[in-house]
Amino acid sequence: MYDDAQQEKIAFRFHPYNVLLTLILMGITSLFFAFSASYMYSRYQTGVPPIRLPNLFFFNTLILLASSGTMLLAKQSYRQDNTTRYQWMLLVTIGLTLIFLFLQIVAWKSLFNQEIFVAYSNTASYVYVISVLHFVHVLAGLPFLMLFLHAAIKRMKEPVSVLVYFSDPEKRLKLDLLTKYWHYLDGLWLYLVLFFWLNYFFQ
Repeated sequence: MYDDAQQEKIAFRFHPYNVLLTLILMGITSLFFAFSASYMYSRYQTGVPPIRLPNLFFFNTLILLASSGTMLLAKQSYRQDNTTRYQWMLLVTIGLTLIFLFLQIVAWKSLFNQEIFVAYSNTASYVYVISVLHFVHVLAGLPFLMLFLHAAIKRMKEPVSVLVYFSDPEKRLKLDLLTKYWHYLDGLWLYLVLFFWLNYFFQ
């Protein structure tokens, strides 16, 4: 027999929303792997050396990993019925995400200052296309974070409303899905940065 925690994990694993999200993430993964393979093929076919990523790409990795940590803390706070920490962790996650997006624009500007534009070379164009695609996926998740924070602030004013909010299985499901998406984006960014760095280091 399974305990309540195991039953909840099994129910989440086979929930239609989770299955749909998993399929979407698999599609996104296939897209980025296809771009990675195309990058390698184009690089060796043309003989164009890879470009060196600005240091902000690596610093942004830490920012995104931190946001993944605060998102996990928000999820834990929700399960522990800790209203204050839950709201704060959502707010910090949003703040870190905005910092990531801003610094990514600064990183692209750094490439511009080096006169490395999209048409500079095939390797440069792939760096821009792949990083912009990831940027868009992070940006797409931001409104959901804001909606969670707005709902948390709006509905967590009285003990009864707090109890209803924390006991809502649909809210818990959506928070689990958002956390999964956020961890995926962090892992994807880590892969992309390592991929470009290894290509530059072993050129």
